Amino acid sequence: MLVAGIDIGSGTTKCVLVDEAGAVRGRGQAKTRADFEKVAREAVGLALEAAGHGDAIGYTATTGLGRYALPFRDIQITDLTCGARGAATACPDARFVLDIGAQCSRAIRLREGGKVKEFHMNEKCAAGSGGFLERAAKYLEVAVADIGPLSLRAARPQAISSVCAVLAETEIINHVSEGVTVENILRGIHDSLADRALSLLKRVGLDGPVAFIGGVARQEGMVVALREKLAVPVHVPEGPQFAAALGAALLGRQRFLKRVRRAAA
Repeated sequence: MLVAGIDIGSGTTKCVLVDEAGAVRGRGQAKTRADFEKVAREAVGLALEAAGHGDAIGYTATTGLGRYALPFRDIQITDLTCGARGAATACPDARFVLDIGAQCSRAIRLREGGKVKEFHMNEKCAAGSGGFLERAAKYLEVAVADIGPLSLRAARPQAISSVCAVLAETEIINHVSEGVTVENILRGIHDSLADRALSLLKRVGLDGPVAFIGGVARQEGMVVALREKLAVPVHVPEGPQFAAALGAALLGRQRFLKRVRRAAA
């Protein structure tokens, strides 16, 4: 029997399936749309297809902004809790978690067992999130998938100093008008995000290895910028965007096994 962890994020909806031993059996994702239930079932279907299973899900845990919206859920868990558990499982050496998603960034200090000891979030402005990178890519006429490789090719990164997304976009426009290359602008954006990440992590007492999760962690240029800024090991798990869904699945598995044991008693 499989346990599903579903993370309904603002950008994408992810599903991770684990078996009773806690091993990952399948993953799937779909672009988040207004009909949360429909897009969640789409992600689950893709995960089941990857797992080579039929409809064999015994327990479902949800997380993310739409975690209350799924009528077929067994439990809902906060994305902070799930992200911490998933990151700690995928990167056992990590003592901190940096999660940069489409709408916000968060820094987490871990305690034993992948639990949250302390956290800080940046939700006030999109300039500290992946959504800003998406808008910048649209303005610069590059694919989001190309942001990471292009950033690595920068020779003279141009700093984006504004903490406001609107003003930061104005800076980008000014750089373009001055003939600054796309590569240098993108690396400047990554450096700016890394500065914000460092500030958040310092607030939770950064002094050890960091697990970097969320969709932005797939961008190689961002990973390089972070490693240069943080001066501590930065670990990126395979499929970093699935970390919260993995955590939800593992926490759901614990509840599922308790239910099974109670039924057998």
